[in-house]
Amino acid sequence: MTTTTKIAGKYFEAVGRRKTSVARVRLFPGAKSGYEVNGKTLEGYFPTREMQANVTDPITNAKPAEKFHITIKVSGGGISSQSEAVRHGVARALLVYDVQLRGKVKKLGYLKRDARAKERRKFGLKKARKSPQWSKR
Repeated sequence: MTTTTKIAGKYFEAVGRRKTSVARVRLFPGAKSGYEVNGKTLEGYFPTREMQANVTDPITNAKPAEKFHITIKVSGGGISSQSEAVRHGVARALLVYDVQLRGKVKKLGYLKRDARAKERRKFGLKKARKSPQWSKR
């Protein structure tokens, strides 16, 4: 069981989405910088370096003036789509903090909501497009 730290004060909030994952991101400006994902550390929640890089990329590439403590509540989908949802949310929250960062973040493609999702299954088919085996005779 982990304990979450309560941080009082002003924060900048945004929502990021990918597939069925939804991430609510809060940026707390201040000297203490770090990430807290669902009450765990970044490394504790996202095991691979690639997913950790997904989450930290908007901050490292945009280079805002302040340091942030970032708290994230993420749910739904798989762990990979959750990391991309968090990236989308962090990028949006940076714009709430400072609109001047929009050019940098947009150029990197972090503001675009990736709309690709699993296609629904159609009746008469085995999957979305796969049809049952057909025999002439």
